[in-house]
Amino acid sequence: MKKLIKINYGGDEIMINVTKSDLPSLKKYTKYLEKIWETGWLSNNGDFVQLLEKRLKEYLKIENLLLVTNGTLALQLALKSLDIKGEIITTPFTFSATTNVILWEGFTPVFVDIDAETFNINPNEIERQLTDKTIAILATHVYGDPCHVEELQKIANRYKIKLVYDAAHAFGVEFKNQSVLNYGDLSTLSFHATKLFHTIEGGAIIAKDKKILEKLILLRNFGIKSEEEVVLPGINAKMNEFQAIMGLCNLENIDEKIQHRKTIYNYYKEKLSGIKDIKFQKIISSKYNYGYMPVGFENIEIRDKIYSELIKNGIKPRKYFYPLTSDFEYFKEKDINIVKRSDLKNANYIADRILCLPLYPDLEIAILDKIIYVIKKVIKK
Repeated sequence: MKKLIKINYGGDEIMINVTKSDLPSLKKYTKYLEKIWETGWLSNNGDFVQLLEKRLKEYLKIENLLLVTNGTLALQLALKSLDIKGEIITTPFTFSATTNVILWEGFTPVFVDIDAETFNINPNEIERQLTDKTIAILATHVYGDPCHVEELQKIANRYKIKLVYDAAHAFGVEFKNQSVLNYGDLSTLSFHATKLFHTIEGGAIIAKDKKILEKLILLRNFGIKSEEEVVLPGINAKMNEFQAIMGLCNLENIDEKIQHRKTIYNYYKEKLSGIKDIKFQKIISSKYNYGYMPVGFENIEIRDKIYSELIKNGIKPRKYFYPLTSDFEYFKEKDINIVKRSDLKNANYIADRILCLPLYPDLEIAILDKIIYVIKKVIKK
């Protein structure tokens, strides 16, 4: 029988997490720090924030981008900028922030089912839930896989409602050879430390309309237009210079990091593809970023057994996204839009079976083999 490989660093076994934050060389980061110390400018739209905005627009091939403190605030400001009230159609198969932002901003979430292949919101289910109170769609590019953007845009146009994308996972992703961030009225990115591109904490908003971008600039900074003029009730969502220089460092070799991720992603797929009842997400992008390694198993019992066995072996995967956000207890307490499980058949099916395996650029092949061995061992039982 094949022996499990113990991963040992300096004599101590460590837990291999589902992701690992990329850090630039300390020397490179310190060089930027020295410039901050020279100027004494730490926040309030400093030179490095402006430089990072410029370089991100070039790299992502987009026009209107605004950096903010984090991805959740990016979503909040995006919704706030639209001046709308009512129901927002969204997906239950997403991170809690997507749903929580809808509630924080005073909207009512309406959950619809997902596509069983792409794991994204199903356009065919949206029209069934439309009412005269529907004012927007908030869709997530799950694991960076693009939503059915053309179909969603047709629905938004037909019913004259706003279309916003939570693109937290979709850094650098393209659909039909253009940035997926160019679709919809607004898109938001997360640059949290766990993302493939990060600024420690941070995020960005991409707006199609320049007037909306101008409003977002005000919303980001307390609504301040000048030293003596505050024109709307804004908030403090500014990115600081320390976050920005982390982003500038990480952007320098981002393509190399994505290529490493691709190699690991393909290794997993090659080794796991022949196993009975394993399901992979259908990728529809023309350029993908390999930010996650989601694998679907035969049922919840096998998924949970694999999860437990990996934990025992020093590997920490994630049941990402389980449970569905529509199953959170506070929906039951507030009696907000209770959705029958039968109405979210695909979402429940995927959530009960999905497991995201560790994936980051310097993950060793020995660890991948260990993970694959544990999975095969559980499934064969």
